[in-house]
Amino acid sequence: MQSKVFITIFFVSGFTLGMAQDISKLYKNVNPSVVTLFTESKALGNNNQRTTVEGLGSGVLISENEVLTAAHVVNDAERIKVSFLNGEEIPAKVFRSAPNADVALLKLSWVPKVSNVAKLGDSESVSIGDEIIIVGAPHGLEHSLSVGHISGKHSKKERTSGFLLPESFQTDASINEGNSGGPMFNLKGEVIGIASYIITQSGGFEGIGFAATSNSAKKAVIDENRRWTGINGYILDNSLSWILNVPNGGGMLVESVVVFSPAYYAGLKGGFEGISVSGNQLVLGGDIILSVNGLPLTQESFENLQQNNEQRAQLFDQKSLVLQVLRGGKVEQLQIDFKE
Repeated sequence: MQSKVFITIFFVSGFTLGMAQDISKLYKNVNPSVVTLFTESKALGNNNQRTTVEGLGSGVLISENEVLTAAHVVNDAERIKVSFLNGEEIPAKVFRSAPNADVALLKLSWVPKVSNVAKLGDSESVSIGDEIIIVGAPHGLEHSLSVGHISGKHSKKERTSGFLLPESFQTDASINEGNSGGPMFNLKGEVIGIASYIITQSGGFEGIGFAATSNSAKKAVIDENRRWTGINGYILDNSLSWILNVPNGGGMLVESVVVFSPAYYAGLKGGFEGISVSGNQLVLGGDIILSVNGLPLTQESFENLQQNNEQRAQLFDQKSLVLQVLRGGKVEQLQIDFKE
């Protein structure tokens, strides 16, 4: 009996050692493709004065000069610096962004001297229980590894920004501030997700994290031309539209506009007064976009747009967007032009 117990313990220990070696090898292979993002943006501070805020996130190199990350990390950034494993730092700009899917594509100012391009995997083939790793910069600790499993597969999860996350993985792999935008790899070294957000009561990781799937990321910012506008907004529902006296049952509240972005050059104005309305933290005083190229921006029409591939492609492929904007009680027309 004792010898059998000894053999069993030896077998389990050997298996665990083998798995640890596999994870270590996987980490060494994929780590050079992972980058750390340092951002600067403007936010409302004391007395509603806009102050510079430094941000931190992660990303992954998916071509010689393109980085995939989370939209909420970079969407309001006026400056973005991408740091590589070898210490090289390169400025970047947001090229495409899909806030509803929480994914964005950055363009580097130049090709890095040394790089390792990651491969996007098929997230549809992922199963609950699959082992995964996430690499990022939690609390500024760059290139940190966390290991876990796929705990669930979800679609259309409510987000606090008024948007829906179309497709996501739930994971028990540790995700903390700075991990956002970092890649989730399968055991083949393929990117199957982009770390997005966590559910927490303490403010730290409590075992429930979410990542946008690689397929939703590919669809949103690689296959489709979801141009970045520089607008940070909130889709108003019926009750908020009524409270704010918005016609047509809804619109997008422009909370801020990034300096030197396409929306900035179009003349859109962000808000200046932070308040709480019906439990929602909003920044009022800016424009409210009623329609884009004739499409009303109600919550219902926005959600329908996510399901209509043809309509979405027609909208995002345009070289300019004509906006109907509510400003100071009057409806005005503005146009956003995109540079190729």
